[in-house]
Amino acid sequence: MRITAIRDIVAPIASDIANAYIDFSAMTASVVAIETDVVVDGKPVVGFGFNSNGRYAQQGILRERFIPRLLAAKPDELIDATGLIDPAKAWAAMMRNEKPGGHGERSVAVGVLDMALWDAVAKAARVPLWKLLADRYNGGSADATAWVYAAGGYYYPGKGVDSLVAEMRSYLDRGYDTVKMKIGAVPLAEDMKRIEAVLKLLGDDGRRLAVDANGKFDLDTGLAYGRALKGLGVRWYEEPFDPLDYLPHAMLAADYPGVLATGENLFSMQDARNLIRYGGLRPDRDILQFDPALSYGLVEYLRTLDMLKAHGWSPRRCVPHGGHQFALNIAVGLGLGGNESYPDVFAPFGGFADATPVEAGRIKMPDTPGIGFEEKAKLWAVMAPLL
Repeated sequence: MRITAIRDIVAPIASDIANAYIDFSAMTASVVAIETDVVVDGKPVVGFGFNSNGRYAQQGILRERFIPRLLAAKPDELIDATGLIDPAKAWAAMMRNEKPGGHGERSVAVGVLDMALWDAVAKAARVPLWKLLADRYNGGSADATAWVYAAGGYYYPGKGVDSLVAEMRSYLDRGYDTVKMKIGAVPLAEDMKRIEAVLKLLGDDGRRLAVDANGKFDLDTGLAYGRALKGLGVRWYEEPFDPLDYLPHAMLAADYPGVLATGENLFSMQDARNLIRYGGLRPDRDILQFDPALSYGLVEYLRTLDMLKAHGWSPRRCVPHGGHQFALNIAVGLGLGGNESYPDVFAPFGGFADATPVEAGRIKMPDTPGIGFEEKAKLWAVMAPLL
């Protein structure tokens, strides 16, 4: 199995939404296609990848460093014992001559290509990626379904509490049992009114609501929100502080008895390990949201899972960020705790295969070989021209 061509484009995912930290008015994503010499059903196998939301397209470093390194590698350097491309060997080729540290943008670019490589390998093996992963890394055991939650509740211009509640009701109508909303862009008292309105919709069941501050708070504000949330029993309180500032996380964990969630903006095993060592998080309750598409891909995510196990964490505490099909395949194949979902934002990259409805908060995977992008019509319309 050899790489014969790599193509890339930049696609817009601009939106008028905002969280506590940024707006998405100019957001873009890189999309890549890796063509191989393997032929299935009369056509060459092509793997596709893209970067998850929240980080911009990586076309510059893709074209300057990582795509040329993949194409320059000798084919035999990238092959496993079965003759298929080994994503770990491809990862090593892409990272040749890269110094350690600095996991900000290159991790995203490598993650885009890593996603496409896994899509191609699973297609060449003629199995869904979730099954390939279960067979290779999980003793052949894959979850029958995955728990997913609906992420939304962004701040829109002119959007009030009534619109927020209507949005959350629409997620319940589409089969989700748990929803997530943004906090931190308005004062605490105003956010509490928003939270209480959504809880009323949910029957005051805090376990069905997660809240996300997107790293906005200083220590005092984070503690104040935690104390206000204590009696509500929310599903989790997400990313209260800068993701690399571990001490405030530890201080909040000592003060807040509920579930904390973070990790979506940590892009390497080493940064994840520092969070586990110094962030005060509790393996019996807290949630880790590392996004494989942003953090050097699945090759690095497997290293992160090994590190977590060595520190006493179960893979079930991992619920990846991003709401994309790549992470969903990983969650099902490796036995994670679930996956984020974006029913209405970051189109067409958010959301899952069209023929896989959410039922009682869970989703069943299709049997399509690869990641299954072809089963999502609006996303496939973006990818197909790269063939």
